[in-house]
Amino acid sequence: MRFILAFLLYSVTLISQNNLQSGPMVGYCEMKEALIWLQTEKPATVYISYYAVDNVTDVFKSEKFTTSKDNAFTCHIVLDKLQPGKKYNYEVYIDNKKVAFPYETTFSSKKLWQFREKAPDFTMALGSCAYISEEALDRPGKPYGSNYSIFESIAKKNPDIMIWGGDNIYLREADYDSKTGIHHRYTYSRKIKEMQALLAKTQNFAIWDDHDFGPNDGDRGFYYKYETQQAFKDFWANKSYGMNPNQNEGIYSCFNWGDAEVFLLDNRFFKSPNDRLTGDKVLLGKTQIEWLIDALVSSKASFKIIVIGGQVLSNAAVFENYENYKTEKEALLNEITANKIKGVTFISGDRHFTELSMLKRPEAYALYDWTVSPLTSGYGDINKIAKEDNKNRVEGSLFAQHVFGTLSFSGEKDTRQMKLTLFDKEGNELWNKVILKKELE
Repeated sequence: MRFILAFLLYSVTLISQNNLQSGPMVGYCEMKEALIWLQTEKPATVYISYYAVDNVTDVFKSEKFTTSKDNAFTCHIVLDKLQPGKKYNYEVYIDNKKVAFPYETTFSSKKLWQFREKAPDFTMALGSCAYISEEALDRPGKPYGSNYSIFESIAKKNPDIMIWGGDNIYLREADYDSKTGIHHRYTYSRKIKEMQALLAKTQNFAIWDDHDFGPNDGDRGFYYKYETQQAFKDFWANKSYGMNPNQNEGIYSCFNWGDAEVFLLDNRFFKSPNDRLTGDKVLLGKTQIEWLIDALVSSKASFKIIVIGGQVLSNAAVFENYENYKTEKEALLNEITANKIKGVTFISGDRHFTELSMLKRPEAYALYDWTVSPLTSGYGDINKIAKEDNKNRVEGSLFAQHVFGTLSFSGEKDTRQMKLTLFDKEGNELWNKVILKKELE
């Protein structure tokens, strides 16, 4: 009965949403500012009011913004009256009317803990391959997307951060050749009701893979990549995209939370075509790798999480694994070793199954690559996958079903740890592994 009442309330709320199409979605949160994203159905004036939960009398308002068709009526609203380490409630106003929601709309500013106390405990959720079926444009046969309630299961874990690991929307053949089609796909995928509670109370960061970038196995030669790049920026709320905004090249960036820094890589914009027979075969490209090594060396984080669309440490040269770009892959890993960079762990998606790969390095700590996939898209045949020649696979870590993962950081000093936990679509634990900070030094 409670579920029915909640659903009816949600339905009634949607009717009275005052032109809201999807969101709100919490983006990056810093000590002094945070970003809230939302999308309206038509042009509208929007703003956010917000207040710290421990001081409800001081209510702040954002600037007012007007949404437009040019960027699919999306809006990025900066809240710049924050104090560090506080939880905030926020309210959405569209055309001066408050929008009601049947779920929590909150965010937390980053805590100022350095030189004062131990690193805070926190959790990042993650997943990849989120296919939302649309019969009119899907390929014939059984729907490829299902079990959207997995987003509700993630929300119930109350993660501080959600990392969308690529293939987040699945552009179809009818989509990626036009701005109209690209906007349609993002809008259609983003507005499903099961996703809204997660978006509204959790910081959301994203990378892309081929199905967000353009056609299957897309590469730097895709002629419409600047349009899909702009749509990615319009529909996500990362802190930055590429290191030089004036050049408008790629979507890679980084952010930090607690004693972890997350490096969001772009494995599409600079990637050489699979079938090209001349020239260097690259996935990330020299500019991005140089930026990554510089950023890793400069980082003071205990845990350095590198997020990329495809598998890095599997030594099976199949599909678009990094093993197919062996020269560049070895150069990257050699740079990590030569610069004595501590705390590195890779997070990947793409493969429609989950496994942990571990690369032993005699001269340094072991590197891990946790592939977590899929959220809602079709998953592979586990018997066939098990025959893949990945000699670095950790025994017992292979799963082929709808899943999501969490990285939980806790403890202090010698007990500081990162716990990898895998959950099924209902939120039941399937597997876990604890990696101590001192194991990555």
